[in-house]
Amino acid sequence: MKRLLLRRTSHLISALVLSLVAGCAATTLRPGAERVMVTRSPAPNECKFVGTLVGEQGGSLTGPFTSNKALAVGAMNDMKNQAQGIGANYVVLETTTAGNTMSGGRGGISGGQTDVTHVGNAFVCPAAPSSTSVPSPDSQASRSP
Repeated sequence: MKRLLLRRTSHLISALVLSLVAGCAATTLRPGAERVMVTRSPAPNECKFVGTLVGEQGGSLTGPFTSNKALAVGAMNDMKNQAQGIGANYVVLETTTAGNTMSGGRGGISGGQTDVTHVGNAFVCPAAPSSTSVPSPDSQASRSP
């Protein structure tokens, strides 16, 4: 009886640890979602609005164990995954919020960032501008006096 209880407790602890470790990583991009452009610039006139998205990462259970960078990247990846899922290729980022959890008592107060949420409007554009386009050295040289 004791062995069975010990074995079940061991399995429960292992599952909890794996959940926390998995929760500490940023949400990964689905294939193709890297092509979704997220910007604060208004969508071009030829783009069609398809929905409002909420990208999230973190929470009260895993957030305290996740780096601020992983929270921000994960929320952005979640938004891009959603955009791709509805066929959008351009998202106008409207707001970004970071949640904090505070706790304490007479001995002091402690807290930390536990989640990041991005809200944006998704569009389908005929040809989304490239967010990574960098002028080639040849084109820069031709502009020099």
